[in-house]
Amino acid sequence: MRIADLLRTKGAAVATVAPGTTVTELLAGLARHNVGAMVVVTPEGGIAGIVSERDVARRLNDHGPTVLDGPVADIMTKLVASAGPEDSVDELSVLMTERRIRHVPVLENGRLAGIISIGDVVKSRIEQLEKSQEQLEAYISQG
Repeated sequence: MRIADLLRTKGAAVATVAPGTTVTELLAGLARHNVGAMVVVTPEGGIAGIVSERDVARRLNDHGPTVLDGPVADIMTKLVASAGPEDSVDELSVLMTERRIRHVPVLENGRLAGIISIGDVVKSRIEQLEKSQEQLEAYISQG
């Protein structure tokens, strides 16, 4: 299965935030959109980074509550792993496992086209396994 197939099912909406947004505003956005990460975009629409709940928790632990008033740019991950719509979900699963990341932006022609979470990958895999099981059961019952 390709990432484009996942995006077709899930949708291409991506919650984004500007680098100057405060961490408190970020947390409100994460809650409002019910997501675990947001892509940090520049005014020109480029990707500046990605910021997750994990980033917030770690910086709060390291620096205390003053982090909440600072900009997202101070805590975001700047080296962003990305994928393309034609990449396979299996390849993405390997990337997520090796890099220990849970959210990967999808870029098409250099533009943000969606985001895939580890939950999306797991859901896709479960659906594939259920379909295979149904096919095997049908084969056995016919035989």
